[in-house]
Amino acid sequence: MDEKISIIPLGGTPDVTKNMYVYEYKNEILLVDCGLGFADPSLLGVELLIPDISYLKTSGKKIAGMAITHGHEDHMGGLPYILPELPDFPIYATPLTAEFANEKLKEFGVSKRVQKVNFDGGEIKIGNFSITFIRITHSVPDTSNIFIKTPVGNFFHASDFKFDFSPYDGRKTEVEKITKASNEGILCLLSDSLRAETVGKTPSESKISHALESEMEKCTGKFLVTTYSSNIARLNQIINAARKFNRKVCFVGRSVIKNKTIAENLGYMKIEKGMEVFVDELKRYKDSNLVLIVAGSQGQENSALYRMVNDDFKEIKITSKDTIVFSSDPIPGNEISINALLDSIAKKGAKAVHSDVSPDFHVSGHGATEDLILMMNLTHPKKVFPIGGNYRHLIAYKNLAKKQGFSDKDIIVTENGQEVIFTKDDSYFGKKLSLKNVYVDEISGEEVESFVIRDRQRLAKDGVVIVMCEIDSTNGQLLENPNIIVRGMSPQEIKDVSRHLIKEIRNTLSKKKQKVSDWWYVRKSIGQVCEKYIFRNLRKRPLVLPVVIEV
Repeated sequence: MDEKISIIPLGGTPDVTKNMYVYEYKNEILLVDCGLGFADPSLLGVELLIPDISYLKTSGKKIAGMAITHGHEDHMGGLPYILPELPDFPIYATPLTAEFANEKLKEFGVSKRVQKVNFDGGEIKIGNFSITFIRITHSVPDTSNIFIKTPVGNFFHASDFKFDFSPYDGRKTEVEKITKASNEGILCLLSDSLRAETVGKTPSESKISHALESEMEKCTGKFLVTTYSSNIARLNQIINAARKFNRKVCFVGRSVIKNKTIAENLGYMKIEKGMEVFVDELKRYKDSNLVLIVAGSQGQENSALYRMVNDDFKEIKITSKDTIVFSSDPIPGNEISINALLDSIAKKGAKAVHSDVSPDFHVSGHGATEDLILMMNLTHPKKVFPIGGNYRHLIAYKNLAKKQGFSDKDIIVTENGQEVIFTKDDSYFGKKLSLKNVYVDEISGEEVESFVIRDRQRLAKDGVVIVMCEIDSTNGQLLENPNIIVRGMSPQEIKDVSRHLIKEIRNTLSKKKQKVSDWWYVRKSIGQVCEKYIFRNLRKRPLVLPVVIEV
């Protein structure tokens, strides 16, 4: 019987976030990535989503280790939530990725640490698996694709990538290492698919420098730039533009300050003494001599940029002479908050430059069709497996692969929880895991059950009805009219509901005049009669909370 290895996506397929992949051989598991996702506005009180790791906790199989491809939250942000739930195992990542991850683990008080691996570190043996980190270009330095050797065949895990042959930081894709991996034979290429619908090649990061310099030269006030804090190359471009025009640089916001410090410590960023100034020193300089690198590119409430624009930042005030550049694209779901922020900037009279105005200040870190085809041609896999995209991106990648000569049976389009089993020459679907949504509360940072989300949604949509009843334990009847509190309805609805619910409750209880032996049943009966009346007459489903006082 042929040996088998399986891959199970716990997140990332079809999904742009929560990337986490299980490679399973016999009794051993290798994990690739441990990301998180961001909640949409319908998930009330929820900030983050994380992969469901129930299978890892119940399968009885040993986790031999984990590899992290790069330092974006959707690939490593889940570590502080997930690692405490799992036994110890080694975790590997390239230097900047490891620093980002370890800083996050320290922040959350998690003792586990990620081991740093240099790109020239060679092959790492993890149980029955061997991995090699291969440098690739993306929108954060030290991004890697991972060449995974197994007893059944070799896999090339190409999560997020593009081919930038003139990257701003000079760190080019290690094409020769990809070719070497290809020469050893690749059973399957797992490939980024996010821009599979975009024809052509993703532009180089280097093109942004000219646009920044041109806009900065025209600015007579403060020049503010907001971008992803992990995009160290972009931060360096802003710093170099400021240097050209003799402007001081100030980093504002916890995330940009933290990542700037990490980049400096690793030698990925150099700011000469006297060029950087701090927030409390800004008043010493003319606005025209300042560049501010500011957190808040997604319009996040309480971010540095949000507070400045809303006059809630004591040291920094936005004026009509200022220019604010959004050097990033909106993350899906954040468009409303970003548009609100742009409106607030317009009210200040300041100039806002963003992707709807000019495409020159941001380029994607994901490859378009030519990049994806080049990766297929370099790796020469037997099979391809699109990941890291929504379903339409997976299908676009499938169509692209078919044009490159791959047959339908050699293109694997699947979804989270679906096991894909590989033999030396073939692949087929195995078991399907039932994955649940795992939510993280935005205040406590703790996991939230799905029923809590449902209750919050009902509260937001249809309100709440609290029914307080004093009931005589000897006969099960009301001692006096219930106290009914209604929120989230119109004044007339509140009046009608309160009056009619009293009658409905009295009628229900009068049918069973006897000593109360089951108070749970009484509470349930009161709740049900209230829910039925409100839905029948108002077509609403508020959260009904019966409170029974036993007398």
